[in-house]
Amino acid sequence: MNRLLFDKVKEALFSVLPVTLIVIILNFTPLVNLSLKELLVFTLSAIFLILGIGFFTLGADIAMTPMGEHVGSGLTKSRNLKLLLIICFALGVLITIAEPDLTVLADQVGSKLIIVFVGLGVGLFLVLSILKIVLKKDLGSMLVYFYMVLFALALVLVSSDPGKFQLLPLSFDSGGVTTGPITVPFIMALGVGIATTIGGRNASENSFGLVAMCSVGPILAVLLLSIVNSGDITAPAIDDYMFADNMWAALGHTLLDTTKNVTIALGMVVAFFFIINFIFLKLPKKKLIQISIGAVITYVGLIIFLTSVHIGFMPVGFKMGQELAKASPIAIIIVGFVLGLVVVLAEPAVHVLNKQVEDITNGTVSKTSMMLALSIGVGLSICLSVIRIIFGFSIMFYLVPGYLISLGLSFFVPKIYTAIAFDSGGVASGPLTSTFILPFAIGSCVAVSGNILSDAFGIVAMVAMTPLITIQLLGFTAISKKKVSEKLAMKRILDDDDDQIIRFL
Repeated sequence: MNRLLFDKVKEALFSVLPVTLIVIILNFTPLVNLSLKELLVFTLSAIFLILGIGFFTLGADIAMTPMGEHVGSGLTKSRNLKLLLIICFALGVLITIAEPDLTVLADQVGSKLIIVFVGLGVGLFLVLSILKIVLKKDLGSMLVYFYMVLFALALVLVSSDPGKFQLLPLSFDSGGVTTGPITVPFIMALGVGIATTIGGRNASENSFGLVAMCSVGPILAVLLLSIVNSGDITAPAIDDYMFADNMWAALGHTLLDTTKNVTIALGMVVAFFFIINFIFLKLPKKKLIQISIGAVITYVGLIIFLTSVHIGFMPVGFKMGQELAKASPIAIIIVGFVLGLVVVLAEPAVHVLNKQVEDITNGTVSKTSMMLALSIGVGLSICLSVIRIIFGFSIMFYLVPGYLISLGLSFFVPKIYTAIAFDSGGVASGPLTSTFILPFAIGSCVAVSGNILSDAFGIVAMVAMTPLITIQLLGFTAISKKKVSEKLAMKRILDDDDDQIIRFL
């Protein structure tokens, strides 16, 4: 156990270090000016962030992933589809309501109702995802259909009340934050458990796509909320992003709130799992003890992680965005791109996804190639988002062509790359995006006197969208390389045959 924890912490160190170094280096330039107190708080937060990610990823391996696999495989073996769908709907709602990322977003816009709507959206689309696996339906076709519905609903929203247009970025952001550190390991493993139990020639390919589908539900749900009750949503208060005067009091308050949220979050998931186990799964005592230990480790890791990003990363992100935007538009665009390249490394759920992808594809899609594609995608997304904040144009100029390209690519690349790409989009936009990149965008928006709801929000949606393109391009490149290799191999065979004929003659 100690060796495993050491490996996870070392991995987390290499993940968080680039972001930390960028902030520290910028502080020694005229572009950003952090006080000694702010720099110290940020550095200490980075250290605890590393520990938090280490504990979380270890706990996810021991508890969250096995829980999802056992629920998926155990309920599928019962051959009771109705029971499977009911339990998965309840799990989708509970896990989403308990997701810390969603709580962070809801607090920033002052709406608790958004959590309920998003929970119902995830529950419904998790059911549709299970049906996709059971009935072996094509993920690409389903995504094309639901995104057409989504954009049609967005058009209705704008045409019915142009004033609500500013809520569109928030709707798309909700799809990204929903798939956070608790939901991703569980939902992905749930898909693996169901697909493996059902079997078939494309079982591994069929297991992906749950995160992708569960990212669509929240967008539709918040669009509906915007139509029926937009008054529940307000722009965030700038004071929430400032460094506290009394850091010890702020630490105590944040730690208390985070502990309460994570206790509810993880407690609901674990309790529901043990109820399902008692009634249906009946796993051996040794396995339940292992899962319990893993859940405790996950619990500790999440508390450390979320407290660290709230205390040190959110205020620094806001201040960096504000000062860079005031200093130079070119500087903030460049820094935004570089931050995007490295910030995805610090997202806990990304490491869970990359490991599962490499395991399930037997190394065909490596962790290194996945991480490179994700980094480039997120870098581009933040760069483009900063440009949008500066010039103040609608996010739909990005989202419509972006999703058309990503959905179009789905018809030309292997289906497994499409499924992995759409899953990666939801995973890349995790807690660090909500608590560092979004405040960075809000700070930039405040500096250029923009509209926070319509201009700053939407950056999470961009982080969720660009990996859809880059990872599918990774698949397209893999196909091209394979075809070139096959042609070269065939040419060598033909050349050898010609040489043998010549020697014979």
